[in-house]
Amino acid sequence: MSDGDARSIRAGRRTVCLHRPGKVLFPGSGGLGQYTKGDLADYYRSVAPYLLPHLRGRPLMLERHPDGLDGPRFMQKNAPGHYPDWITRAEVAKEGGTVTHVVCDDTATLLHLADQACLTLHRWLSRTDRAAGPDHPDRLVFDLDPAGDDFAQAREAAVRLRELLDELGLPAAPMTTGSRGLHLVVPLDGRHDFDDVRRFAHDVAELAASRHPERLTTAVRKKERAGRLYLDVQRNGYAQTAVAPYTVRALPGAPVAVPLSWEQVADPDVHARRWTIADAVDQARSGPWAALTGRGRALGPARRRLAALTR
Repeated sequence: MSDGDARSIRAGRRTVCLHRPGKVLFPGSGGLGQYTKGDLADYYRSVAPYLLPHLRGRPLMLERHPDGLDGPRFMQKNAPGHYPDWITRAEVAKEGGTVTHVVCDDTATLLHLADQACLTLHRWLSRTDRAAGPDHPDRLVFDLDPAGDDFAQAREAAVRLRELLDELGLPAAPMTTGSRGLHLVVPLDGRHDFDDVRRFAHDVAELAASRHPERLTTAVRKKERAGRLYLDVQRNGYAQTAVAPYTVRALPGAPVAVPLSWEQVADPDVHARRWTIADAVDQARSGPWAALTGRGRALGPARRRLAALTR
């Protein structure tokens, strides 16, 4: 199959060249769809109004598959020098120096990343374009990692954790990972640093696991989980990342990580790979997080409530 000629795509004031748009990135097999680089670019262009608000100002780690799923994978932190100068970059501290990440602020950048066969966008939980800076996250993420592919286990855990977060006065937004489980995303006001946020997340997970010890665990070692769902809070650390809402996963069929309504969490037909690049835009248009408050919460009141619950 020919990869086709280069294709120009207009995005705002920019024109992005998509090379080899016919190149197959997701081979079709087992009833799963086949998708090309052109399909990936078309998806990211269509979903951009819903995806970009979750990316702006955030350093990215890029998961690239230049030869598709059957080829090597590259996890890219540094923004290459040959990337266009109009792409936003953020220089952040690392041990012994700095690293310059790509920041995706517009549709043209999304399309350039698609041209680079960047399938999955892993975002920081903090922003570099706010006064608090990259040390202060405005998102807290609970990663609900089920044993095997038991999505019903993730669904039940999400409901249990939501009940606890409600007691703490914190809203939680569910999202499929596009792989196996769910993320619960809590918007924060950015006043607390990563160490504070991770300690809080750990304490919440410990309380949830103590309430449901037969179903939930915070054990990092798999051999200690005994088939229970793992409440993972390790993403709540400086320079750690989480898959962005509406990003494509590097898996057969091109599944997408999509926000859900709580009614959809309860739907037995919903699973982690339910949506793909063929229909994820329809889910985005439904506004699954419309009820989530736009302003992040402070952790102070939630900490006091948590302390009262653990006395």
